[in-house]
Amino acid sequence: MENCLFCKIAKKEISAEVVYDDDNVIAIKDINPQAPVHILIFPKEHYESILTVPAGNNIIGEMHIVANRLALKFGIADSGFRLVNNCGVDGRQTVDHIHYHLLGGRSLGWPPG
Repeated sequence: MENCLFCKIAKKEISAEVVYDDDNVIAIKDINPQAPVHILIFPKEHYESILTVPAGNNIIGEMHIVANRLALKFGIADSGFRLVNNCGVDGRQTVDHIHYHLLGGRSLGWPPG
């Protein structure tokens, strides 16, 4: 996608604090963190939302594996963390590129918002 922020980050056209990068998935620190650990995990290929990932595509599974690795790397696996996907206007999706928020490092309240 030509004007997609996350596509530009994945292509290294916009700088970000990258904490994970492989052939399919990239993860960056959120510039407006809502917890001590707040990482955005997204595929390099553009999908507008979780609803547009084709059946049979394994990118969501790959993103979950990355989330697990990052939870361990950032020391939040044992204490707990939250993995969030916002979808659509009511879900407060602000970037039209599927992504997960990995949040941890403190007790997270419920309901979320």
